[in-house]
Amino acid sequence: MKILVLDTIHGGAVIGSAFESAGCTVDMVDVYRNSSRIDVKTALSGTYDLVTAPVHLDPDHPLIRSQKSPVITHHEAVRTLLGDALPHPMVEITGAQGKTTTAHALASLMENPGVLLSSRGLIRFPDQENGIRMSITPASVITAAQAAVGQGGWLIAEESLGVTGAGDLAILTSGQTYRFAAGKRDALEYKVRTLRSCKSVLLAPGIAWSMPGAVRVDDAAEVEGIRCQIATKQGGGVFENPLLAEEAYRIPLMLAGTAACLLGLDPAPLSGFCGVEGRMEVRKEGRIVIVDNANSGTNRDTTIAAASLARDTSGCETLTLVIGTGEGDGRVCEGFPDAEIADTICRIRPNRLILVGGVLDPPLLPPDAVSGTFVSRAPTLSAAREAAISATDQGAIVLAVKTWR
Repeated sequence: MKILVLDTIHGGAVIGSAFESAGCTVDMVDVYRNSSRIDVKTALSGTYDLVTAPVHLDPDHPLIRSQKSPVITHHEAVRTLLGDALPHPMVEITGAQGKTTTAHALASLMENPGVLLSSRGLIRFPDQENGIRMSITPASVITAAQAAVGQGGWLIAEESLGVTGAGDLAILTSGQTYRFAAGKRDALEYKVRTLRSCKSVLLAPGIAWSMPGAVRVDDAAEVEGIRCQIATKQGGGVFENPLLAEEAYRIPLMLAGTAACLLGLDPAPLSGFCGVEGRMEVRKEGRIVIVDNANSGTNRDTTIAAASLARDTSGCETLTLVIGTGEGDGRVCEGFPDAEIADTICRIRPNRLILVGGVLDPPLLPPDAVSGTFVSRAPTLSAAREAAISATDQGAIVLAVKTWR
């Protein structure tokens, strides 16, 4: 079989190599930089039995539009390549926000050895040994599944823009959506479509689509203050955690606890879950409160929530906002566009603003939105954090840079 694999940057090279190992003849094309050995022009003149492309690629790209052979997504290709060599249990997690927190919270409950794939990379449990740094493209599930099978353990995999459908349970963490693939596809609609082939599905609140057999977390879990009580057909449990009072953690913790019950595990140890770096983590340095919300899912809503948390915790309205995008920010899948960043700044109205990366260049901010605000730039999150601490003597700092960590 001769296969054409598109987009070597976002997992295509891994998928192509896996097909080659399976005995297929493969051409791989870098559709964004056009720097691969087989370029777009050469591939257009070729004949293939199968084409696989990432869902974020423009569906009107010539290499898709001109094909007479079947075209499948990278998610579908990974499902084919995994075959029956699957770890158990295998949980796949997707959604516009809350993926990483849900994944880490659920991993903290798992028994025996296992592997966690999240935006923080590949981590082996129970020692929480950091493995190779990798993205959450569907192709990364191949490496993670092989690692989990190799140690006879479980796999929890965070994935962008849908799931492969290979797992025992799939979790959709958010009902938020956005346009992608050159603005021609709806993210939530596509994610829901990938869930329809899954064995078991757990849904966050606010998702209008109905799927037979799917469990809605708000039907299974109830939160009162810092206490969460869960009841499912497979089992139930209770846990208490102060993080349940924070909007950014409430739904991920409900999802993780309910998922645990669906897998026959006790959610009680979530009482000791302390959060994830970059996911609304609150720290104090002297008189300053720092709310770290710099992660791959940073957006307007999470940044506004972080600013509210920062002001409430510090008891002071004075706030320094560090916002922007870093290298490897996953812009193709779930970006942080300039217009959204500008609106976020207008809503928060910080006393000091540090822009990271090439965002808002030229500035898109209305003059009255930054009146009296000191504005500066920094090349990286690390440099911006140091500058913010140096310049802030009271109140709070919010780190809201979209970046892989």
